Amino acid sequence: MNATEAVPTHTGQRELLRFATIGSVDDGKSTLIGRLLYDAKGLFDDQVDAVAATTRRRGQEGLDLSLVTDGLRAEREQGITIDVAYRYFATPTRSFIIGDNPGHAQYTRNMATGASTADLAVVLVDARTGLVEQTRTHLVVAATLGIRHLVLAVNKMDLVDWSEEVFDDVVSDVGSFVGRLGIDDLTSIPVSALHGDNIVEPSRNCPWYEGPTVLGHLEEVEVTSIDEGGTGARVAVQLVIRTDHDGRPVRRYAGIVTGAPLHPGDEVLVLPSGARSRIAAVETADGPLEAAVPGRSVTIRLADDIDVTRGDVIAVADDPPRVVRELDVTVCWFSDEPLASGRRYLVKQATRTERVVVRGVVGRLDLDSLEIVETDHLSNNDVGLVRVATAGPLVVDAYEANRFTGSVVLIDEATNATLGAGMVRAASA
Repeated sequence: MNATEAVPTHTGQRELLRFATIGSVDDGKSTLIGRLLYDAKGLFDDQVDAVAATTRRRGQEGLDLSLVTDGLRAEREQGITIDVAYRYFATPTRSFIIGDNPGHAQYTRNMATGASTADLAVVLVDARTGLVEQTRTHLVVAATLGIRHLVLAVNKMDLVDWSEEVFDDVVSDVGSFVGRLGIDDLTSIPVSALHGDNIVEPSRNCPWYEGPTVLGHLEEVEVTSIDEGGTGARVAVQLVIRTDHDGRPVRRYAGIVTGAPLHPGDEVLVLPSGARSRIAAVETADGPLEAAVPGRSVTIRLADDIDVTRGDVIAVADDPPRVVRELDVTVCWFSDEPLASGRRYLVKQATRTERVVVRGVVGRLDLDSLEIVETDHLSNNDVGLVRVATAGPLVVDAYEANRFTGSVVLIDEATNATLGAGMVRAASA
């Protein structure tokens, strides 16, 4: 089996789709990804041989395709996904980056990490159990992270005799739930990941279903990303590079373009200082660019010699982000130690790190009613609204406008452990 098409191209000839698998533990996420890669010829021969050998060692026959992504020893021993596994493959029409996310409640933080860069989510639901609490949690996190395109794979349909009634009931429950989350793009597909039904090839076991396969839909779906067009161009400075240009020392500023394309000649602000300048050049290792699109790593040379350091943001002057010291943040909390008013943490936002204090917990999202209920703390796996104040200024956008400048991570100052992920809702200077 040849997997030359499994490596994504960056030539612009194929459109790239990033998607994540989400859902509760044992609903078949890893098996679906393994089946998708295997049937689409996205695996090398040695990968298939390794999976076959591991399957035999475990006393099973054939290929346990869940092992394609479950690479950690602990995962293989426990039969669950712990870390996020990324896989790359391509078809003649599209390239894909897949994030196989853990389903166990203990690893929701890993799931949030894997979904944070996705344009679309494939949500697995076991046809026998339907929509369970952990899947609801994953859907809330996905919606909070800005994912607006879902594929519902109702899995293990072979274990319910390919019942159309069972399928319709699951679709109704999930559709009602995600509709209340503000997601209206939901494509539902009956599948058996174990046997390959409706993954790459249409199944003969459900003549009542006339829709696309999982791969067929992923190849054709049109997605809109919050990474583009929600704001003007921004570059959070990761590194200051001192070099020579035309015989004189100059400084270049390295970072990733987000929001909108950046061009030489653009008038910009350096924030939080507010210094104004103009883009003299936008460059890569391959030379200067006439335009740098969102997602492109670049170095920037400014027309003026002004003070710029790591953590600053270079933004177009006609649509700048806000410089703030207080934030309302939607937080997904991942620690056994509750988040409560008065607690102090580090906050990592873009390339800047500041100390932060929790001013108050506004409320917690109830997963049944999807309403904010009053509380004075957030527990592990809670999603809630929190008000925080920072020791130094942050340069932010609302998360729904720019995922990069609108996201924060809360960190334990003593251990550097990640405690929570936050999405900026409102900010004040």
